[in-house]
Amino acid sequence: MGYIESRKNLAGSVLGVAGLGLTFAGVAGPYWPVVVAGLYGAGALIAPPERPPVPDFPDPSAQLDELRGDFGTLREYLTGVDLPPAAAGRLTELTELLSALLDPGWVAEVLARDPEGIHALSRAVRQDVPEAVDTFVRTRWWTRLTPGTEPPERHLERQLGLLQEELGRLAATLRDAEARRQESHTRYLEDRSG
Repeated sequence: MGYIESRKNLAGSVLGVAGLGLTFAGVAGPYWPVVVAGLYGAGALIAPPERPPVPDFPDPSAQLDELRGDFGTLREYLTGVDLPPAAAGRLTELTELLSALLDPGWVAEVLARDPEGIHALSRAVRQDVPEAVDTFVRTRWWTRLTPGTEPPERHLERQLGLLQEELGRLAATLRDAEARRQESHTRYLEDRSG
């Protein structure tokens, strides 16, 4: 059934019908079956090949929906972890920033146009934050056995601070993009009005 709708069959059929037209015009004579079949074959040979279908990748809004679900899972995980007050405060600020970036609405629309931003958010939610907290929990247990080493709280606070800076830069980039969009619309309106 796929060949019937193919470009090769359609082009061959058009030239085959042209061969029938030549037959009825008296040009093909007694060799009309060879002329019709030859023209059909020529049409099938010169027709462009079928294009493979374009891959159907999820659009960015679907990726953000998936990421929101993963962020909910991350929040559940983080509620069960006992952190020192300074790290808990940093983590709260970081999760609030993540929550603001992942909220549905105009921020998500702007973020959907930024694949690098989606990747940075995805990496933070799915890898960086869980790994930082899990490593802290594991290291803290070992620190009890070897006192005098650098406390793992410092590393966790630094890691969370670096993640917050990275996501803060992402938020600033999105804000700047919207500011540029507003400025360009203002220039457009000024140019239009004379």
